[in-house]
Amino acid sequence: MSRYSDQPEPLGDLLRTMARRVKKVDLTLIEEIRERWPTLLEPAVARVCHPEFVKNRVLVVSVPSGAFAQQISLDQESIIGGLAALGDRAPTSLKMVQ
Repeated sequence: MSRYSDQPEPLGDLLRTMARRVKKVDLTLIEEIRERWPTLLEPAVARVCHPEFVKNRVLVVSVPSGAFAQQISLDQESIIGGLAALGDRAPTSLKMVQ
């Protein structure tokens, strides 16, 4: 019996598998974080600062400027606390990138 099939697989499943292999990134986790993101920050901050990926339990957040990076840093404890419901997959720290 072969592991491979001629039957098509959903593209999302294939992309998740590839991302885990290449970058060790859990796309399901980042999707869950993105869903929660607007509830964790002020609306103006959540609109321009975006969670990009989680690696080694560090959430990488893209920010448009140093001022927004500072705001995310100030809110870090509440953001991490709000994501704690994700259990052992939850990020334990943040890293901001421009």
